[in-house]
Amino acid sequence: QVQLVESGGGLVQSGGSLRLSCEASGSIVLIKSMGWYRQAPGKERELVAAVTSSGSTNYADSVKGRFAISRSITKNAVYLQMNSLKPEDTAVYYCNLDTWLRGHWGQGTQVTVSS
Repeated sequence: QVQLVESGGGLVQSGGSLRLSCEASGSIVLIKSMGWYRQAPGKERELVAAVTSSGSTNYADSVKGRFAISRSITKNAVYLQMNSLKPEDTAVYYCNLDTWLRGHWGQGTQVTVSS
């Protein structure tokens, strides 16, 4: 069984920064990618950023230039550095681990950006 433990969410003022962390444990095999999704109230869950097993990264247009995803292969961890945060970044952020067998989700961490 795979577990994803997220940390780093919180309340920050507009223009501020936060760093999210997610560490996976358990029977982890055949990783395709790790990444972050977010879901704001009344909206669908959307991809924020992801990094593949080969190191390729993908970002939502809305966060390009402000967010940076990184990973630790040895720790099975993924990180999201969020800078220049805006009120529209407010959402629950979910860590995702995608393998060739199935996907896994963390419990979510709240990020609130005040104006």
